[in-house]
Amino acid sequence: MNMNNNMKIGIVTAVSVIGLFVLSLLITQAPAGDDNAVRFGVLTLLPPLVAIALAFITKETILSLFVGVFVGEFMVSVNNLNIIESAINAFLAIGNQVISSMADPWNAGIILQCLLIGGVIQLITKMGGAKALADALASRANTPRKAQLITWFLGLCVFFDDYANSLIVGPIMRPVMDKLKVSREKLAFVVDATAAPVAGIAIISTWIGLEISLIAAGFESIGMNVSGFGIFLQTIPFRFYNILILIFIVISALTLYEFGPMKKAEQAARARKESEPIQTLEAPGFDEVKPVEGIKLSIWNAIIPIGTLIVGALIAFYWSGYTGILGGEDQALITLMKTAPFSFNGIFEALAASDASVALFQAALLASIVAIVMAVLQQIMTIEEAISEWVGGMKTIVITGVILLLAWSLGGVIGDIGTADYLVSILKDTLPFWILPTLIFVLGAIISFATGTSYGTMSILMPLTIPLAWAVNPEMGFVIICTSGVLTGAIFGDHCSPISDTTILSSMGTSCNHIDHVQTQIYYSIFVAIIAIVFGYIPAGFGVAWYICIPVGVVVMYLGLRILGEKVDFEEAA
Repeated sequence: MNMNNNMKIGIVTAVSVIGLFVLSLLITQAPAGDDNAVRFGVLTLLPPLVAIALAFITKETILSLFVGVFVGEFMVSVNNLNIIESAINAFLAIGNQVISSMADPWNAGIILQCLLIGGVIQLITKMGGAKALADALASRANTPRKAQLITWFLGLCVFFDDYANSLIVGPIMRPVMDKLKVSREKLAFVVDATAAPVAGIAIISTWIGLEISLIAAGFESIGMNVSGFGIFLQTIPFRFYNILILIFIVISALTLYEFGPMKKAEQAARARKESEPIQTLEAPGFDEVKPVEGIKLSIWNAIIPIGTLIVGALIAFYWSGYTGILGGEDQALITLMKTAPFSFNGIFEALAASDASVALFQAALLASIVAIVMAVLQQIMTIEEAISEWVGGMKTIVITGVILLLAWSLGGVIGDIGTADYLVSILKDTLPFWILPTLIFVLGAIISFATGTSYGTMSILMPLTIPLAWAVNPEMGFVIICTSGVLTGAIFGDHCSPISDTTILSSMGTSCNHIDHVQTQIYYSIFVAIIAIVFGYIPAGFGVAWYICIPVGVVVMYLGLRILGEKVDFEEAA
């Protein structure tokens, strides 16, 4: 056994050394230049491909991300064929990259709010609120159909932020789904598919500020002064993937038809015996936490802290944007805030200008305090015990924080070597105008999948897309469709990517093994994306109206599910 392990280690080491030497040879022979996308060429795809391939092969997310970051830093560090020197420099650079990711205020806010929400969830669980809420939902969601539809509805309700969606809906619905023998993989898919796809098209969300600012800047580059919000609203009917994936969840839930790895996961879940534990290899979560013995279960022990989190987040979003606008230099917005701060425009502008990571952290902190006070006042726990449980909940999120830091670090090194710039340069001028919306959607998906960030993809592609679309076909309707392709393609790629933070958080919130979540979800995402392209973006490129594309797409999606899928039966609850 030891001999076999030693042999495997030796083979892996030898292959790695040879691979690094070949990589060094290729880089040193490449033409020198300031533009890494030109210097590295097709090699810019190597770090994300290595990370993604290893994630699927080894099912070790942290190891895969680390290796991907190392490969990228190694490429940047290569000056000669001395691979030992390059490897040492790459290792040292990883430390700087991780610290830089952690030091970013946005990233730090996301990690902190994840930790605090983890603490809130544990307190809710210990107070019996989670079980009471799950029991209350289970009385209504007494079949897999109803449970999936309720999960979908809750996902729509937490429309304002994709991170909050993953961390709120998953833990609430997990015990309900477990009781009804719906797989963790299916729950993670529903949660993930109602996170970014919903937040990306919601007119009040943490996304909209970035989206409308990129749109406005893109039109300014072609000499047009437009309302970014107005253009954003016009893109919504052409956000084919977002719309179709939400409808797909409903169709799948109602028909109980599944295909691919999800079908196997659902069949295994239905076949599980009541006493059989759920296998959640490397799935961080709150499964081992039980309510304090002897307490009276109350749904208010869940509703009040979660309600505080949601309402507090919306108030914090508004206050963050309000104070930011008043401290800025845009006199028109300052006047609006002073004269009509609670008008629709005032609320919208404040939410669009908010710092989401800070606002969510503030809301999570308030919800934490409320949960601790409730636990103490009801004499469920002493203040020391409540704080201890709160900290214990944070510990379950630590592994998620490590994964997020490595995912962000991989995104940073991918930016350094110019992966996105390379992809844009080789694809942007290759096809006729009518297929440009499709090309932009696909390019956005590839970049987002490879980098794990929809925000970054939007920021990269939008300044290129609007001038390109206007140059190819100077009609506003066509440019709007292409703009939609950027926003939607970025979300599709991010939805599929194993290195995406929202995908990671959806796995964590549902206590589903991360790679199992990715492997089951990706078949559904690609299925819907193909329909979005064939019956959405290609016809739209020829001028076919959205109100024709979407119904046709829904019908084809239903038929495709019935053809490819198989019904996973269950025993109706009495």
